[in-house]
Amino acid sequence: MVMLQKIRRVLAVIFLFFITLLFLDFTGTIHKWFGWMAKIQFLPAALALNVGVILLLILLTFLLGRVYCSVICPLGIFQDIVSWLAGKKKKNRFRYSKALTGLRWTVLALFIIVLAAGVTSAAALIAPYSAYGRIASNLFQPLYLWGNNALAALSEHMGNYWFYSADVWLKSIPTFLVAVATFLILIVLAWRGGRTYCNTICPVGTILGFIAKYAWLKPVIDTSKCISCNKCARNCKASCINVKTHTVDYSRCVACMDCINQCSENAIRYIHPKKRITVSDTGNKSEQTNDKATDNSRRNFLGTALAITTASTIKAQEKKVDGGLAVIVDKKIPERATPLTPPGALSARHFAQHCTACQLCVSVCPTGVLRPSSDLSRFMQPEMSFERGYCRPECTKCGDVCPTGAIRPITAAEKSATQIGHAVWIKANCITQTDNVDCDNCARHCPTGAIQMIPSDPNNQDSRKIPAINSERCIGCGSCENLCPARPFSAIYVEGHEVHRTI
Repeated sequence: MVMLQKIRRVLAVIFLFFITLLFLDFTGTIHKWFGWMAKIQFLPAALALNVGVILLLILLTFLLGRVYCSVICPLGIFQDIVSWLAGKKKKNRFRYSKALTGLRWTVLALFIIVLAAGVTSAAALIAPYSAYGRIASNLFQPLYLWGNNALAALSEHMGNYWFYSADVWLKSIPTFLVAVATFLILIVLAWRGGRTYCNTICPVGTILGFIAKYAWLKPVIDTSKCISCNKCARNCKASCINVKTHTVDYSRCVACMDCINQCSENAIRYIHPKKRITVSDTGNKSEQTNDKATDNSRRNFLGTALAITTASTIKAQEKKVDGGLAVIVDKKIPERATPLTPPGALSARHFAQHCTACQLCVSVCPTGVLRPSSDLSRFMQPEMSFERGYCRPECTKCGDVCPTGAIRPITAAEKSATQIGHAVWIKANCITQTDNVDCDNCARHCPTGAIQMIPSDPNNQDSRKIPAINSERCIGCGSCENLCPARPFSAIYVEGHEVHRTI
């Protein structure tokens, strides 16, 4: 039984490590090998209508109980680590408490209603995978990038280029604050009560908890061996073991097997309930003592995590200057009547209904085009803007990593033929009009040839040329908006389309 606990812990560490790495890795290479870990999360699989994964998770719960919560779910494993650290300071700190069934089902009902209404971004606030994704992308990724940039500066100083630096910037203040608040709330709840969040708020925990009551294998208390020492209940982070009645609330039990490890009488076994052993008439008990095995797996994980996130000397970012003489004014975001959704999203409605705002696509976007929205109707869901870069036609990373189908995977050829918006020219901002200089940046960098320079005066072919946009050829990649030299607002910007179309 102790071996089962060790296997569970090793698998949990592996899942947490690589799922976290999915959000830290800005190159997108990790997703080729471990992207499936995001796609087997419960809510992303449900929104992607991935029936096979959902059935597999339900079958797994029917067989083994809520092992999804203790092995696959990154938020659950994160809480376990916090609870384990708290246990180092105060041992035997838990006690049995009654389930808050009414609260759990009320939260689940509201969660389903919000999802059915299409307000996925609101439901994503308490979805476990999405909540952890925001924590990883907003709090952990900057530390990872600073460490990477320090290594890049060091390797450059040594004359090689094993690493390359990446920009560290705050993509959305509201989303960052939500991530911080979620992080602090989870730490407080896990530090004080272990799996409080999972067994009172988490909708996935409520669904799987209902199924787990009928699981084939469960922790069962052997009444012939139990001496009511209460060690199992005092170490149950789900607070679901009632020693007085020798029962376990299987709707809250996450099959972590910590109780098995704590029992010195071998009175708890992970078996089918029909094999339960009752007290014999003779009342004889065989005294068995189990040496407590020292489990170093979590300690090793903590050391690894600290080594990864420890920041080295951070190279200060220099200001962007024009020829080293003048500071370039940053671009400002234009007001778009229709927000831009990534190629592969099909439409704004499809995107809003399927996106869980986990920030995985934001983390992997190489040009900084995607960032969380601050609009309440699509809060925290990614939207596109081109102040830091443009959506390169050859890049399909956001669709490759999206686990919910909000951004469908497409090829580079399909992306080059997908129109997500069209460019609009603002005469009052164009430097050909304001500064009386020649400029054809937008036309030279348009990948589809949708912009042509024409004389500003049709009757004078020698007059300064201005851009003319062919809306039928424009795909809305934003290269013109990004590379326009006008400041602070570009003279040409991209207006989004509600529904994407193929050109």
